[in-house]
Amino acid sequence: MGAHTARDIGQASITYLLATVVPLTVFVLMANLLMFLYARGVVRAAVDEGARAGAVANGSDAECVARASDALDDLLGGRLGDNISVTCVATGAEMVAIANVTLTSPYLGITNWSFVAEARASDESSLVP
Repeated sequence: MGAHTARDIGQASITYLLATVVPLTVFVLMANLLMFLYARGVVRAAVDEGARAGAVANGSDAECVARASDALDDLLGGRLGDNISVTCVATGAEMVAIANVTLTSPYLGITNWSFVAEARASDESSLVP
């Protein structure tokens, strides 16, 4: 076996550390991305459901908000769903549901993701003669 110099001591530790930390970091970032994409899908489904509930005959803004909030509570509990606000506005025969969202990662150093989701639904019962 060859002789080791003082510069070689500890080299394997640094290589092992990098080989361990880099894949774990990539895994955490991918998990965070998947969590945010799931949350976006839930928010979009919730505003769609709220808009449809508010657009039916005798529907109201409050019913739209309640249905969207129920869907969010069912599918996106915990801290991830804390910074989501839903508003609904009836404009003629159309209900518009809007969610203002800020998703906060549970991992340190990952920035927040903010977006607005909007859904529209029409009360088609007024079209029937």
